[in-house]
Amino acid sequence: MSKELELLIRARNPLIAIETIDEERAVALVQQVVFQQTHRTLYQWSLTEGLSIVQSATQSSNLVPGGKPQPALQHILDLDAEKAVFLFRDLGPFGKDAQTHRMVRDILRKFAQSHSTLILVDALPIPDELMRFAIRFEIGYPSAEELEAVVKQTYHQLRKESDKEITAKLNRPEMEQLVQTLRGLTASQAARVVAAAIFDDHLLTKEDLPRIVEGKRTMLGSSGSLEAIAADFSSNDIGGLDNLKRWLKQRRGGFTPDAAKFGLEPPRGVLMLGVPGCGKSLCAKVVAADWGMPLMRLDPGVLFQKFIGESESQLRQALRQAEAMAPAILWIDEIEKAFASASAASADGGLSKRMFGTLLSWMQDHRHPIFMIATANDISALPPELMRKGRFDEVFFVDLPQPEDRAHILGIHLSRRKRDPKQFDLKKVAEAAEGFSGSELEQLVVSALFAAFNEKSEIKDEHLLQEVGKTRPLSVLNREKIEELRDWAANRCVPAD
Repeated sequence: MSKELELLIRARNPLIAIETIDEERAVALVQQVVFQQTHRTLYQWSLTEGLSIVQSATQSSNLVPGGKPQPALQHILDLDAEKAVFLFRDLGPFGKDAQTHRMVRDILRKFAQSHSTLILVDALPIPDELMRFAIRFEIGYPSAEELEAVVKQTYHQLRKESDKEITAKLNRPEMEQLVQTLRGLTASQAARVVAAAIFDDHLLTKEDLPRIVEGKRTMLGSSGSLEAIAADFSSNDIGGLDNLKRWLKQRRGGFTPDAAKFGLEPPRGVLMLGVPGCGKSLCAKVVAADWGMPLMRLDPGVLFQKFIGESESQLRQALRQAEAMAPAILWIDEIEKAFASASAASADGGLSKRMFGTLLSWMQDHRHPIFMIATANDISALPPELMRKGRFDEVFFVDLPQPEDRAHILGIHLSRRKRDPKQFDLKKVAEAAEGFSGSELEQLVVSALFAAFNEKSEIKDEHLLQEVGKTRPLSVLNREKIEELRDWAANRCVPAD
């Protein structure tokens, strides 16, 4: 990565833009390239610190006090510097100002002669007024080697600062698992997550992994569009869907080096259409747990922002974050709601279509070991481009469970609530619960437990059958739409069961 930035500087690009929330890592990268590889003079500016000439990573001399960028930009215009690098942090918000815009363009014209470079590091999207003159440079997320260095540096730093003894007990495979867990976080985020795990018991061991996973979930939930999901299910927690289970089991080893040697490319993903409440979302957790891969859910609601260009930037950042965590499972739940306007005329100025186009291009072109699982309930809102081969490996249809599957599902939910399924006539209850989905069967068990609890008795078949009689399943309430969905999927999708 430092080599690519060095080439951009040596190629005399006058303006380079780095959009990242990992500012410390971006600044450190620029300083490394300038001091160690290009051996140029480095100037640095921020709103609070002003413009300084930087002698080293820890020493600098102030030239212009903090404040708005115009005095610093004027100083650069007056400065006679050849082949210098000027690093500006958070100049983007000032890019729409006419005076700032004009001064930056004057500086770029000057740099064309002096072969100097202006580098912008911004956490927010840089406005088009500046980006149209810039070369975009992506620093991405830290590699496994960088994250391992962050873990070691954080550990040694806490040992020096803490008044209590801190020890680490991690072998090589456990360290690799810890580093893989941290993938997708910035260097500073990873350091904070590791520090929290160490301070909890003043130890760093394999027992800290669940705590680090939870810390990562919290960190991602507050900083982006991806959410780390705990994959605490197994295939035994799903009743039915045997065809889908066989397909997934067959591709379990698709991400291994042996598969690559055999000439196989990693599986790309599946699209699951079907009746609501039949286990489509649960399958994503089961695949992640069965394959031993982290599960990330893309929240489409967080993607859409009010400022022009920010929504597309959020999606690109989420996809880059997923790539940094590879191999991983990327899950988009109810994808038709996120891009419903992409298949018809919309009032959002074409935003949904642009977002959908960005996602489709990424799905087609990316070569990272990422398995994508998308679920949908309404096929009428899905653009046809999404379902063609090459984007997904297969499109499955998840229908309502059959009688034997309903009995299995009832047994699963009774077992979870510490009841022995053998004590119930589940075949009789399953036959009575014709048309119930998996989620409705779960609520059937919950309602029967409440009824038994209210009577101060143990749950029996009678409680389950009574609740069946009281419930009107979705297959009754929305019969026409479900039949239409089944007719559509009959010759277009692979049955999941």
